[in-house]
Amino acid sequence: MSTNTAYYIPHKATWPVIGTLGLVTMLAGFANYLNGSSIGPTLMVAGLFIFIVMLVGWFTLQATESESGMYNHDVGISYRMGMMWFIFSEIVFFAVFFGTLWYTRNLSVPWLGEGATKELLHPAYQAVWPTNGPGKVGGDFEPMGAWGLPFLNTLILLSSGVTVTWAHHGLLAKNRDQLIKGLIATVALGFLFVAFQAFEYHEAYTEMGLTLGSGVYGSTFFMLTGFHGFHVCIGAIILSVVLFRSAKGHFKPENHFAFEAAAWYWHFVDVVWLGLFIFVYLI
Repeated sequence: MSTNTAYYIPHKATWPVIGTLGLVTMLAGFANYLNGSSIGPTLMVAGLFIFIVMLVGWFTLQATESESGMYNHDVGISYRMGMMWFIFSEIVFFAVFFGTLWYTRNLSVPWLGEGATKELLHPAYQAVWPTNGPGKVGGDFEPMGAWGLPFLNTLILLSSGVTVTWAHHGLLAKNRDQLIKGLIATVALGFLFVAFQAFEYHEAYTEMGLTLGSGVYGSTFFMLTGFHGFHVCIGAIILSVVLFRSAKGHFKPENHFAFEAAAWYWHFVDVVWLGLFIFVYLI
């Protein structure tokens, strides 16, 4: 229990142990799946179920403790610092993929198409981007344009950034109706983005010949956009939980870290998509 001068210390920290058990079970299941064992998929599903139970239980406990006034100012600072470091790790994660794209497009491809390297490895190779490798080993494909679904998804995600900010202003102004409407709009736009991206992937595979096997262009395209889409889906789920809590009357202007954390994460997702749209689709 926290006071004005004492720091809150969690009691009976069993949820991290349960979460570890779920992750280890998923890992064991995946290893068995890769080795052809029939028990692999079952273990993976069981591990995922355990992990989801951990998330529900742990965050329910956190919400209960927060709403009951068990956290003081120092705990709030710790939460914020933890979220900042988490987002920093995500920035580094995406920086690696952006770096891979830049290195491949601006250094590797030109080197493979120059002088002795070209003559030694593949004389017929054309150093142009997008490429699917020497001799078109990745098959024929059509690169993804920027002004169809990608541009529409850009507008959707930018609009969702506006709606979550509007919801935040409603929370600070003690306008719960505005808070809930803003969150509903943000969640709807988030899942709409994911649905349009799924449609884009279907079109790429069935009509454009663009797959993960389409050389380095296909692999970098799907790795960057796929991981981003996964983050959007996770962010939309987090905001759905925040919406549910808001409808139950949780959060006050002076105590709403969970909302802030979700909003920070969502704005991070917005910024990453802008980088993706420019460097993957436009350039």
